[in-house]
Amino acid sequence: MKVISKIKLPVETEMELFEKKFTQSMSSKVALLNRITHFIVNRKGKQMRPMFVFLVAKMVSDGEVNERTYRGASVIELIHTATLVHDDVVDDSNRRRGFFSINALWKNKIAVLVGDYLLSKGLLLSIDNNDFDLLKIISVAVREMSEGELLQIEKARRLDITEDVYYEIIRQKTATLIAACCSLGAASVKPDSAEVEKMKHFGELIGMAFQIKDDLFDYGNERIGKPTGIDIKEQKMTLPLIHVLNKVSDKEKAWVINSVKNHNKDGKRVREVINFVRDNGGLDYAVTRMKDFQQQALSLLAVYPDSPYKDSLILMVNYVIERKK
Repeated sequence: MKVISKIKLPVETEMELFEKKFTQSMSSKVALLNRITHFIVNRKGKQMRPMFVFLVAKMVSDGEVNERTYRGASVIELIHTATLVHDDVVDDSNRRRGFFSINALWKNKIAVLVGDYLLSKGLLLSIDNNDFDLLKIISVAVREMSEGELLQIEKARRLDITEDVYYEIIRQKTATLIAACCSLGAASVKPDSAEVEKMKHFGELIGMAFQIKDDLFDYGNERIGKPTGIDIKEQKMTLPLIHVLNKVSDKEKAWVINSVKNHNKDGKRVREVINFVRDNGGLDYAVTRMKDFQQQALSLLAVYPDSPYKDSLILMVNYVIERKK
């Protein structure tokens, strides 16, 4: 059995019902919108976000979920989908999960409007049901994701960011959404409890480990997920690179920065940078930090009684750092 199917097993029934509710939550009186949302629903990914919501909710409440849990999962998926649709416009990207993106099929103007529509549907789903605590969790996440993207744009061009700034960028850009899913799951069944903050921290730790794993793919020998060296070609700052830049001589640092800035289309030079980062301990350091975040996440789960939901969350934490793409 695939790892994802195994993780999903204890919440399979909830996930099936969630899919129906999620589809309903997108419906509109405009035929064009319904065509586009139908297209979105049929091209869903692994659905890790709703899985986090249901697994956390069931773990902290001895297996209970309620309508708020379903609404929370739907809201986070609506708002996350809205940000993806807008991202594809911003990045001028024609593909999403191997399919054409909305903007490739229906042009930018329609894609932006669809993103706005999904965002408003998410907000209204919460407001109409007085789920203001859930709406706050999600709104904070969207604000932080935007800030993280802008912080990265502001800092990354100079290629001299510190490790602390890097952690702040990935915490906001990647970890904040997983943190929102986990705190939302807890808040849906135990509002105003200590679990909400604890599960937010848990999700944040997983998100940090997830992003560092993504960084490591850039230096891999296997052609998986993305072509090796693509982050260097796009002048993105990754943890292995940042660590090495902060420990080598000024002359070596200047060579690396010059390579990344001015020779990032030269395959041979990119390979030299990859080997330089590897030889100077960049990869080993990043793996150590990733495992630190993993262990911190697992220690937060240790206090909960054994259950299939806890087992799935442990599997999820380990999958994040062991995945192959």
